[in-house]
Amino acid sequence: MADQDDLILYHISPSRSSIVLWMLEEIGQPYALRVLNMSRGENREPAYLSVNPMGKVPALVHHGAVITETAAICCYLAETFSAAGLEVPAGDPRRGAYLKWMFFMNSCLEPALLDRMLKRTDTPRQASGYGDFETLLSVLTGAIEPGPFLLGEAFSAPDVLIGSSLRWGRMIDAIPDRPEIAAYIARLEARPACRRAMERDRALATPAEPVA
Repeated sequence: MADQDDLILYHISPSRSSIVLWMLEEIGQPYALRVLNMSRGENREPAYLSVNPMGKVPALVHHGAVITETAAICCYLAETFSAAGLEVPAGDPRRGAYLKWMFFMNSCLEPALLDRMLKRTDTPRQASGYGDFETLLSVLTGAIEPGPFLLGEAFSAPDVLIGSSLRWGRMIDAIPDRPEIAAYIARLEARPACRRAMERDRALATPAEPVA
């Protein structure tokens, strides 16, 4: 078993790094947290900028190597700790769908949710990375409705990414109340690893901490 200092997550609670916190709980390896306070500007101090010059979380350090960007970290963890069964390896027919959903959050879902939250409606469809919101929602519900997970019976890393964004979208009222989405979120939140991550985040949360 690895020492907890082999995996270090730089975290602001709650923020995008909460997604990686859940992923770490899913892989079942010891890890250490370095919790930053955005209100005090700790993510912009030289000590953290030496880890991630973007001044954003999450950042993961594994054996001294730094990985940033949420989807990249989840992909790295799934492949590095493959015994957790959260990846689809090269050569598997499901690999294409796995990769699509791994990066769908950052390329399509999160930008769409931010546009809805900020009431941005002036971006032409052809200039938008996700096209239009109704198409995006139809594609998502079509994928999760057969269930129980994005790739069928097997829970995988994309469920952490997409599920986290859908949960956040519901919190900010950017996702409509669709039964398929509600049922999918309920299945994810029933997972012990998800519950542990949520409980840890609640204990760490700084009041009125903005999303990083």
